[in-house]
Amino acid sequence: MNRFGKLAAAALLASTALTTAVRADSDDHGHGPVKHVLLISVDGMHEVDLQTYVKSHPASTFAKLLRHGLHYANAHTSRPSDSFPGLLAFMTGASPKKHGVFYDDTYDHTLYPPGSNCQGQPGTEATYFEALDYDLSQLDGGGPAGSDHINPANLPMRKVGTTCQVVYPHQYLRNDTTTIMEVIHAAGLRTAWSDKHPAYEIISGPSGKGLDELYAPEINSTTVLALAPQLVPTPQAGDDWTVNPVYTRYYDNLKVTAVLNWIKGLDHTGANKVGVPAIFGMNFQAVSVGQKVTADGYTDANGTPSAQLELSLDFVDSSLGQMLTELDKQHLTDSTLVIVGAKHGQSPIDLSQLHMLKGSTNPKLLPGHADVVDPVDLLTAGGISVAQETADDVSLIWLADQTQTKKAVSILENDRVFLNQAKIEKIYAGDELEDKFGNPAQGRTPDIIIQPIHGTIYSGSKKKIAEHGGFTDDDTHVLLVLANPHFEGGTVDEKVENKQVAPTILRALGLDANKLKGARAEHTSALPGFDR
Repeated sequence: MNRFGKLAAAALLASTALTTAVRADSDDHGHGPVKHVLLISVDGMHEVDLQTYVKSHPASTFAKLLRHGLHYANAHTSRPSDSFPGLLAFMTGASPKKHGVFYDDTYDHTLYPPGSNCQGQPGTEATYFEALDYDLSQLDGGGPAGSDHINPANLPMRKVGTTCQVVYPHQYLRNDTTTIMEVIHAAGLRTAWSDKHPAYEIISGPSGKGLDELYAPEINSTTVLALAPQLVPTPQAGDDWTVNPVYTRYYDNLKVTAVLNWIKGLDHTGANKVGVPAIFGMNFQAVSVGQKVTADGYTDANGTPSAQLELSLDFVDSSLGQMLTELDKQHLTDSTLVIVGAKHGQSPIDLSQLHMLKGSTNPKLLPGHADVVDPVDLLTAGGISVAQETADDVSLIWLADQTQTKKAVSILENDRVFLNQAKIEKIYAGDELEDKFGNPAQGRTPDIIIQPIHGTIYSGSKKKIAEHGGFTDDDTHVLLVLANPHFEGGTVDEKVENKQVAPTILRALGLDANKLKGARAEHTSALPGFDR
């Protein structure tokens, strides 16, 4: 039988989207015609963005992918919808409850602060973003030549027996989790990935062995003026690549070049022949930045993109076209499964729904919409000590004293029912939080998670008009397309989750999806159309 299995009526496909040409049988040491998977995350891109773009660009690369692709029109991200758990959904097939990573900036009651030598009381912020780098004036994050560009002095620490050790990003993943990179690498196949911080080495998995190559130019490095002084508007000293979508597109193109080199069988520099990876890809940041910066975003509630956001979508489409063309040149088109999704969406699309913290002078806010009180201010006024809040359009709260959780929830619930100064839609705590996200007593899971009313951002920034992290459709309902020339175009309306991509990739390559420990524990199935 075809390893992907026969498509049943339950797959909700209008036509047979897989043919017998796409097989992964065991007569070739477990590897059939799908030899490579190109995985792309267009961070921030909603399903509605895909539909809007293809409608107005019928000759686009996105439209081409849909003609020979399984279009999962009801695909959803991780919750929280942050970049770290968003990518880990693709990589582990599991949720934060299992792999233990809720955001790139969290708190852990069991770890010790950087440089502490595990002295004093445990409990520290665990930062896994640009704060780990040696030197933000360097595109690669700085550090010794040949290093991973992560400064150990910036890492949290933990006791292992009688020793105190730093905790690298991949070590922050729980040991009972496996990444697709680990499984594919262990099968003797090459793996490669490109993303926005050196901290994305997290996808190498708890073993630390999953990635053969990571290209992670630091998006927050202050290198725009030095590397691209010709850009318009002219970069200023200290600008990073997120200041303007023009800069972000230039930055993303560095990663596109890496992917094109991988398709050619070279390393990301193009200097060394290493062979085409079995799994490789990148994330695009240009759409996310175009959605967030104050000057751009969407022009109406229907998701019509601004001029700069449209240019960012055009750039992504053109870049995908370059990748497909290079696959053709290298005679890899038939043997490559192309997956295009998004780690997260962005909220709100409709700027009339935007509310921000009191005191914000964001020029896009409607009068009276700088009216939000930070939940932490309510807790502090009520005598609750907060160890950390990580807040975007969600609020993750770790309490200094976890025995105060009930009192804290009471304060927040009282606000929600009466004045609702914090614009709270839903409070997750107690048994419900433990069921969905894990037990806070184990140290990782937030004590309280707040989903605010749609459009609320717990920020006073003048520079952004949208965020992610939350649980609304704008945050979580994203594009997902799996394409290969042997597929007939078809749409699946059944709700699916990004974490289902992980076992799908392994099955496509003829590998054992049961080796994904987290996915197995959460009973994560392959996407409809790829079930056995």
